[in-house]
Amino acid sequence: MVVTVDGPAGSGKSSASRLLARKLGFAFLDTGALYRAIALAAQWDDMPDQGEAKLAAWLRKVPLEAISQDGSFLVLLGGQDVEPYIRNEAISQLASRLSALAPVREHLLGLQRAAGRDGDLVAEGRDMGTVVFPQAEAKFFLTAGEQERARRRWLELKQSGQQIEMADVLADLRQRDQRDSERSLSPLRPATDAVVLDTTPLSLAEVVDTLAKKVRERRTSAPR
Repeated sequence: MVVTVDGPAGSGKSSASRLLARKLGFAFLDTGALYRAIALAAQWDDMPDQGEAKLAAWLRKVPLEAISQDGSFLVLLGGQDVEPYIRNEAISQLASRLSALAPVREHLLGLQRAAGRDGDLVAEGRDMGTVVFPQAEAKFFLTAGEQERARRRWLELKQSGQQIEMADVLADLRQRDQRDSERSLSPLRPATDAVVLDTTPLSLAEVVDTLAKKVRERRTSAPR
C-alpha cells in the first residue's frame, strides 16, 4: 500500500509522515531530501543556469541514490550521506527553484516510484498524490495558516542552530508558496481524491492519529 502526504512548507507533512510510517510499520520516503541532494550537487559543482539540455546532461552524471535502510531511505550523493548538509535555507531555496524545472522532476520520477515497488510506503512531498503515485490507495494534503507555518519553520531552523528573523522566514515561505503553486510543471495542489487536513489547531500526535485512522479505514475497505 502506498500512502502519499503532500502540502506546502511548514504544514507539518515531514514530521507527520515520518511518524505515520513508524506507527503503521511502513517505509518512509522523504522526497524533499532528493531535491535537496540535487541542489547540494549543483552547489558543489557550481552548476550555472545553462538551459534544460545541459541541465539534463549534468543530472545524468550526478551519483544520487536512495537506499532502503531501517524503514527509511538514506539519500547518498557519491556514496556519502548528505543529510548533514541539506537542512539549511540556502539549499532549501535552491531546491525549490530547481524543482520547477522539467529535467529535475523527470530525473527523480523513476527513483521515487522505485521506492514504492518494495511494499508499504509513506511518501511525502508536493506532487506525490498527483504525479508520482496517482494510484496511491490513501492520499493526504496537509495545510496550515501562513503565520503558523512560518512559526514552525522558524522554530525548526532555530533548533538546528540557524539564526534567522521570523519576518525573513515568512517572506521566504511566501516566495516558495508562489513558486510551487504557480509553476507549470506539477504545481502544488491536492489530488482530487486526497483528504485535505488543516493542521493549524492540531498537535503533531493528533495529525498522525488522524492520518493513521484514515489509512486503516482505507485498508480495511479495500477489495482483496
